[in-house]
Amino acid sequence: MNDALSRARQHAPFLALLIDREPELAARLADGVIDLEWSTARPDMPIGRQLRLDRRALALSVAIGDLSGTFDLTAVTHALTDFADRSLDRAIRAAIEERTPGAEPCGFAAIALGKQGSRELNYSSDIDPILIFDPATLPRRAREEPEEAAVRIAKRVVELLQARDGDGYVLRVDLRLRPSPEVTPIALPVGGAIGYYESQALTWERAAFIRARVAAGDMALGAYFLDAIRPFVWRRGLDFGAIGEIRDLSRRIRDHYASGQAFGPGFDLKRGRGGIREAEFFAQIHQLIHGGRDPALRLPATRDALAALAVAGWIDDEQAGALTESYTVLRTIEHRVQMIDDRQTHVLPSGAALDHVAKLHGLDAGGELIALLRRPVETAGRIYDALDDGRSAAFPHEAQALASRLADIGFDDGEAAAGRIAVWRAGRYPALRSAAARDALEAVLPVLMPALVAAPDPAAALLRLDMLLERLSSAINILRLLEARPGLAALLATILSHAPPLADALATRPELIDWLIDASAFEPLDSVDRLAAEMRTGEARDYQALLDHVRRVIGEKRFALGSQVVAAVADPLDAASGYARLAEAAIEVLAQATVAAFEQVHGSVPDSELIILAYGRLGGGALTHASDLDLVYLFTGDFSRESDGGKPLGATLYYNRLAQRVSAALSVPTAAGPLYAVDTRLRPSGTQGPLVVSLESFARYQREEAWTWEHMALTRARPVFGSPAARVAASAVIAEVLQGARPSRDLVAEAADMRAEMARHKPPQGPLDAKLLPGGLVDLEFTVHLAQLQHRAGFDPHLGKAIDALVRRDLLPANLVDANALLTRLLVTLRLVAPDAAEPPPATRALIARALQRDDWDAVLAGFAATRHDVETAWHRMTGETHG
Repeated sequence: MNDALSRARQHAPFLALLIDREPELAARLADGVIDLEWSTARPDMPIGRQLRLDRRALALSVAIGDLSGTFDLTAVTHALTDFADRSLDRAIRAAIEERTPGAEPCGFAAIALGKQGSRELNYSSDIDPILIFDPATLPRRAREEPEEAAVRIAKRVVELLQARDGDGYVLRVDLRLRPSPEVTPIALPVGGAIGYYESQALTWERAAFIRARVAAGDMALGAYFLDAIRPFVWRRGLDFGAIGEIRDLSRRIRDHYASGQAFGPGFDLKRGRGGIREAEFFAQIHQLIHGGRDPALRLPATRDALAALAVAGWIDDEQAGALTESYTVLRTIEHRVQMIDDRQTHVLPSGAALDHVAKLHGLDAGGELIALLRRPVETAGRIYDALDDGRSAAFPHEAQALASRLADIGFDDGEAAAGRIAVWRAGRYPALRSAAARDALEAVLPVLMPALVAAPDPAAALLRLDMLLERLSSAINILRLLEARPGLAALLATILSHAPPLADALATRPELIDWLIDASAFEPLDSVDRLAAEMRTGEARDYQALLDHVRRVIGEKRFALGSQVVAAVADPLDAASGYARLAEAAIEVLAQATVAAFEQVHGSVPDSELIILAYGRLGGGALTHASDLDLVYLFTGDFSRESDGGKPLGATLYYNRLAQRVSAALSVPTAAGPLYAVDTRLRPSGTQGPLVVSLESFARYQREEAWTWEHMALTRARPVFGSPAARVAASAVIAEVLQGARPSRDLVAEAADMRAEMARHKPPQGPLDAKLLPGGLVDLEFTVHLAQLQHRAGFDPHLGKAIDALVRRDLLPANLVDANALLTRLLVTLRLVAPDAAEPPPATRALIARALQRDDWDAVLAGFAATRHDVETAWHRMTGETHG
């Protein structure tokens, strides 16, 4: 014993300090008396000081018992853990008594995890409890909520244990192992904690609860909690997802602590290759696999678990013996390292500091200590390496077998596909963390994987499905739908393989997949009136709720339209019309609701109303999945009038503010998602002019000031909001201007200049840009609009109808009819499958060919080239330019 005291004084400054501060205890130790309950603390002292003095005495007694060989590793760790349990319990009782004197200390418990849970605390360990409470029985003050009382008790417990003064401290407390520690309170209601572990917990949390036990406080409450979550920890089925996650955690630890992996001075005894944690993980992996069926394996202490696994035949005796030897010697030396300065460190020092550790252990020098550790560390490392790379006999090569099966059914890279499945099974994504979600996944994999293989691009479909699962908050319903409807799985694979915008929408709103099981999702969209009626129905109780409801309806309908195109059940021309009717219905409903809300505050302007004109593709009734809305706002009546509400406004200000709110209703994202981008730059004077002008001012501007390009844009304009009388009035102004009530200008020169300017500032995105490439839709539109203005004929906002009218009068060549159809189909389809207008992968080309009603991809390219030539020829003939 005296030799141990001498080594402690010479080589461990912390122990030397304790010897000096506890002379009576040191004398008793020198006489060979070790009493772990001896302390200089008195009952009349504050509880915090009592605990700190108790810890100081215990630290010295345990250290000398360890160094002298009186205590083996088990005795040391049990003594340290039992003290931690007692201190935690006393702190809980004191915290409750301080707040509610005389109250029974019930309704609050500490669940020990980690080394405290397994009674394996090291010399300078922190503790990692989860603090739970029962709202029904927790003592609390009058008018105090249980949650508030529990947090205050928890804070006081931590303060009593962690506070430092001249007597030292009691314990370091780490509460970060509780669920979602960044957002949850430090004490959790027992019901909420049970709910989390039953439905959302991660695999590493399962591993952590292998060593869980009730340590302090209300022991019955703690036992109730652990009984409730036992099925979460111990599952009867083999869980290879858990294996993968623990292996990955080990790899990440090795990578993160790379500097401590190499054996020698600086080696991390806990995290290094062959270190303490790898022995723990080796045991826990086997426990997670087999402990659900064999309760005898559910032992919290690492060495006990290794022995039980060997008895059961799941690991061999040599492995158990080598890992037990390694664990024992590494834990012992870990204690020596920590005794030096009472620091929670696991790293072997170098130089003279390493010599001090060696001499504290009873060796002559650091080199001797390195030699003592080398063989057990290297042996443990080899054992864990064999497990980590799949060579352990304990595992039936599940990953390799899965990769082979996936290759057999058609995946080019079976190993990559198996790797994705391993990620899903490991519960790394929030949507797959619950046991129920992973069970649903297992049920659907036999249906889903063959469907993905049948997709034109299986690898792309698999990757997008992975992205979908990663972003979902819950996947159970989707997975169950896919299991029940194999055809739905095939359609989902096609969507994921071809259409990034639809895949993104599905990831954001997974309930959209419900539409794919409804036959109506593949029928043409209803009329504007019926769509508007659908948007007005539902549970929208107020204006904000209506905004959300309309966004949900439009999200569903847009997803359905895009799915129709991708599934080749709808002509893209019909889809374009559907997209436009949908937007028009949204304008009708949201503008009407915005006007009503605005009138509640400001009243209405007598004999006046708002008109909304649609321009561009919306005016022409042919949108794409990603189209903006080109809108112009007007109002009827006298601009000098004032509204008649509680907060009156002049007409111009009134309608400008109202139009801003309508634009916001159509464009601002809400909790239900975004809607449309609104572009108002086609209004009189563009961005330099007011947002809204009177119909009279609009008419005057168009007749006297507007440029040729503005009159070309006007050919697509039509009213989409306003009373029938207001719409008639606006349409009359448009018709009057187009028929000739406009300035005399050089239409051809100005149109050619405008097209050249656009080409300079808006170049094509890619080789398939059906809109901006020479001979694309922009050239076609310029050609049609110039012909309309020149001949004052063929006016119809719908481009196809306008072309038909002009062709009938021999004002345009007949081939532009087919040109418009092909370019529009291509634009609508590419917005879904190749938004960047780049040439798509081979698998997607067949889809585009079907949408364009062509036999194959070569026919698509040939038709696109011929169409562009036809359009360019018509444009250059119209402008008198030479077409090269």
